[in-house]
Amino acid sequence: MRNWALRPALMADVEAVAELRSVVLRPDLERLGRYDAQRVRQRLRDGFSPAHTWLIEVGGAFAGCVSLRPGEDAHWLEHFYLTPHVQGGGIGAAVLRWLLDRCDRDGIRVRLNVLRGSPARRLYERHGFTLETEDPIDVFMVREPTRAGPAD
Repeated sequence: MRNWALRPALMADVEAVAELRSVVLRPDLERLGRYDAQRVRQRLRDGFSPAHTWLIEVGGAFAGCVSLRPGEDAHWLEHFYLTPHVQGGGIGAAVLRWLLDRCDRDGIRVRLNVLRGSPARRLYERHGFTLETEDPIDVFMVREPTRAGPAD
């Protein structure tokens, strides 16, 4: 696994993240008959919250992003995208583990939705997410905090 780092997102990062979202989601959205190049970017712009988002950097270069937005009964894991050239190298699992360790330590449930048929679902299942509900497009998953999170 390559070295990676997280940095807080800035509003100025929105266009890079919107473009990454379009690239990463395109195969799944096309498979589901839902890809629209403008809409996929605009949905990110409309919901982008830098206060709850980190950029993932590999070798000092932008390589992805992830958001963990507080909700009423859980935090929502959102906008978790990695550039294709770093996918499959363990960075996504390491970033996810870092976020989940924080949630476990604080006793916080985590929810997410993933597109039906997306290979990302396997990553989430390996990290303890279970099916909550699904529809023809989205699969909604939840992960309860472990009883004892790791010590810092």
